[in-house]
Amino acid sequence: MKHASGFLGIVNDAKTRVKELDFREVKRRLDAGEKFTLVDVREDNEWARGHLPGAVHLGKGVIERDIEQAVPDKSAMLVLYCGGGFRSALAADNLQKMGYTNCISMDGGWRGWTEAGYPTEKP
Repeated sequence: MKHASGFLGIVNDAKTRVKELDFREVKRRLDAGEKFTLVDVREDNEWARGHLPGAVHLGKGVIERDIEQAVPDKSAMLVLYCGGGFRSALAADNLQKMGYTNCISMDGGWRGWTEAGYPTEKP
């Protein structure tokens, strides 16, 4: 997908402040039993087509509004993902501004995960 330069500019800016993990590392950590909340920040129609097992859905349009009720512990580890890792970086950056101290954006996103043949589920 070809993204607009303005969008890429704000994504690259957010990525200077956000920790990222490659989707393969996220899978390895899940398989090892590491505990964290996997948050899908994609749109409702993307979520409905499938998502990562055990993920919660807080779309990028509502995550800042709803995160404190969904995950009140601001020190909880949150791994956010989207289609490729851009929207999740933006969302993680905003959550950090809200006081969440352990936000990670999953680089490669849904696309990397599914292309690798990793498991998915539907609502």
